[in-house]
Amino acid sequence: MTASARYVAIITDGNGRWAQQRGLPVVEGHRAGADTVKARLRDAAELGVEELTVFSFSTENWARPAEEVEGLMRMFGERIDAETPELDEEGVRMRFVGRREGVAPELVERMEWAEETTANNERITLFVAFNYGGRAEIVDAARTFKGSSEEEFRGHLYAPEMHDPDLLIRTSGEQRLSNYLLWQCAYSELVFRDELWPDFGREAFEQSLGEFEARARRYGRRA
Repeated sequence: MTASARYVAIITDGNGRWAQQRGLPVVEGHRAGADTVKARLRDAAELGVEELTVFSFSTENWARPAEEVEGLMRMFGERIDAETPELDEEGVRMRFVGRREGVAPELVERMEWAEETTANNERITLFVAFNYGGRAEIVDAARTFKGSSEEEFRGHLYAPEMHDPDLLIRTSGEQRLSNYLLWQCAYSELVFRDELWPDFGREAFEQSLGEFEARARRYGRRA
């Protein structure tokens, strides 16, 4: 199978519920979710997807219990350190999108190191939405915007080079955008899956891509 959706975004929802169902700490659900991101990233590259964007941590997630947030930050840094060299060898370009303010300086340094290390890779780009909110991105862009066109405005977004996703997938049975890529997903096709994110395997991914291929995209025009 070769994906016709070249640009795919995913709301990786359900890590906490996955852990709760198994009597595990929430952070173990996030670890399992991170493993799934890595596996589906490799699948995406094999299937011809050029950009994969995943929702890692939102601006609203700071309101979660302190223990969970601290565990997430620690895990996030560990993953960057451990996996960046491996992803670099596989031709993955990494980009982090979101506000850097409020994030620990040492974690920002790790993110910048990962971006610099993988900057010249071209097989697939992994955009990680971290400390990200769609409304926050639009507000931040509007602060510096002096132009008059949509394309000029795009230049002020966190990652102006990011293509609008062809397909947005959300796992865990929820059916909402949750303040994710509000500008970029204006015309994205939406697919909602019942699997909790750690259970979202390659078959489910391919089914989601197949559902996209069966749809007709009109962008406001008549057929």
